[in-house]
Amino acid sequence: MPALAGKADIRSGALTSAFDPERTLGAVISTKSSFVWYPRCSSELGSNERMKRREFITLMGGAAATWPLAAQAQQAEQRRRIGVLMSFAESDASARAMFEGYRNALAQLGWTEGKNLQMEVRWAAGNPDKIKSFTKELVELRPDAILVQGTVSTGSVVRETRSIPIVFVNVADPVGSGYVPNLAHPGGNVTGFMLDISAQGGKWVELLKEIAPRIRHIALLSNAETGPPLSFFMPSILAAASSFSIEVKSTPIHAKEEIEGVIAEQSRDPDGGLVVTPAAFHTVNRDLIIALAARYRLPTIYHERSYVESGGLIAYTPDYGEHFRPAAAYVDRIFKGAKPGDLPVQAPTKYELFINLKTATALGLNVPQTLSASAAEVVE
Repeated sequence: MPALAGKADIRSGALTSAFDPERTLGAVISTKSSFVWYPRCSSELGSNERMKRREFITLMGGAAATWPLAAQAQQAEQRRRIGVLMSFAESDASARAMFEGYRNALAQLGWTEGKNLQMEVRWAAGNPDKIKSFTKELVELRPDAILVQGTVSTGSVVRETRSIPIVFVNVADPVGSGYVPNLAHPGGNVTGFMLDISAQGGKWVELLKEIAPRIRHIALLSNAETGPPLSFFMPSILAAASSFSIEVKSTPIHAKEEIEGVIAEQSRDPDGGLVVTPAAFHTVNRDLIIALAARYRLPTIYHERSYVESGGLIAYTPDYGEHFRPAAAYVDRIFKGAKPGDLPVQAPTKYELFINLKTATALGLNVPQTLSASAAEVVE
């Protein structure tokens, strides 16, 4: 409560009038509380002082009325806004589970939507045009931080802002892509969680050969508009292919209508196989790719677990969802004053194998016992 202009004798509890220092008012200040007690009889005061008392009460009442508004304003100032750009479609159950893991991790850290947090979420559904438009939309909102998923989407956001803190997930080679200068001290406004894919391509070739020994020719399905460039995978792919005397060709696609043509052509080779490399476009069209691989009886290895759960033959993959929980912790640290450039870029250390035994049987493939034993999950 604002200080009064008069003087108080704490021992007697008497309050000297601010308007007439020589006159002692009948008000008493409690030494045990902040309340002011006024005389019960207004006749003890002159008319002029009664008027001044009314003015004083009106002033204090108005001030009290503003306290809740001030508290609300303070709460509003404490609310943080996060922009989120997901490369996948909102209808994708696997992608939603990843995002929910992020939301739950934030809640556990004390950030609750509708209370002290507001999230602006955009789902690009593997569409390059949506990635660009959503990037501009989120940056224009000036959020306190942006979470971005995927290599291409991250590049779009990094190019759009050098001031808003960015935490990325599921990004291949952020140094080679030019997003950060180094992993230990990324500097600037960018940090996050990367995919160490330098050796992953070679494992795709090795595992596809093991589950389908007759393979001699492999096609690489890629989409540069929504996934990392093939150059990230090629050194290990070519090294493994050479050791197994396998020929490799690149088959980039840009539209949904092109998928069947690539798979049909590769299936004409009785010794053919297919590698589906990481790209949001592939994930959005996952069911179609799986169905076509089954129809044309083409042994195919995938980059993510959900393909096997949906009927794909085999996948060798990191846990993409693993990035989202620690990303929430990074956002929390940024909200509490940490600089993104001081937070090191981290990479997962665990890669897992998934096999769909039913699909293998349909393709006439016998899964080696050693391969089944090394799988994190065998879908039967």
